[in-house]
Amino acid sequence: MAARLGHELNLPVFGLDSIVWLPRWQKRSVESRRALENELISQPDWIIDGVSFDVLLAADLAVFLDVSRWISFKRCALRNWSYLFRSRPGLPPNCPEIAIIGRLISIIWQFKERTRPQILAFKQANPGRVVIFTKNETVEELARDVARQHAILMR
Repeated sequence: MAARLGHELNLPVFGLDSIVWLPRWQKRSVESRRALENELISQPDWIIDGVSFDVLLAADLAVFLDVSRWISFKRCALRNWSYLFRSRPGLPPNCPEIAIIGRLISIIWQFKERTRPQILAFKQANPGRVVIFTKNETVEELARDVARQHAILMR
């Protein structure tokens, strides 16, 4: 979806996976990650795919896909299936999806209790800066609606 939005809005797209992960699914240090995130958010325009509170604070508009666990599992499987034994684009070398299936399942399962409340609290404190989608919209529908919201925000 981020790539589609970037195309629709003519904005550069960056993924947090390349910032969070080193080869062989080793996590980058918090300090290094923050420095790299700050490089991205210091640019004038961007779309960043991933969850980061620092990025959320810097964003003009955040898109939150508040869908069921089952839809999240399905989307995760569709995205990662062809990369089970190799790194998908945007990841460092030697990061096959099969090595983190358990972690992905845990993240998706716990998202509603751990991360969702923080996003909703941010939305409540910052009206108009977070767009929430709760249906199983297609990427095209989401991109069109976000482009519309972005145009309204930038007026």
